Amino acid sequence: QVQLVESGGGWVQPGGSLRLSCAASGRIFSINTMGWYRQAPGQQRELVATTTQGGSANYADSVLGRFTISRDNAKKTVYLQMNNLKLEDTAVYYCNADVIVGSIPSVKRIESWGQGTQVTISS
Repeated sequence: QVQLVESGGGWVQPGGSLRLSCAASGRIFSINTMGWYRQAPGQQRELVATTTQGGSANYADSVLGRFTISRDNAKKTVYLQMNNLKLEDTAVYYCNADVIVGSIPSVKRIESWGQGTQVTISS
């Protein structure tokens, strides 16, 4: 019912920047929290950043001051600007959204995940 499509991953040298995008589509009534998570090889998926519909943001300590999350509610899109990238930022980055689907009076809340986009930092 909901599709999240990520883009913007790739390879960059340490200190570089990348911008990820995630667009939601489907029978969406509204979107609550949107966010980014990442999973490095052999590690568990971890939160990177989230943002509420009103724009309040929350960041993992490891990215605070380097990453900025933002969203365009009209476009149902969330962004992650990543600056001063480090080797340890290498991971698959996943978009996540808390979505209300359907139409009044028949709506339900679901959690959706994107397919992931690879971010590789290396020299």
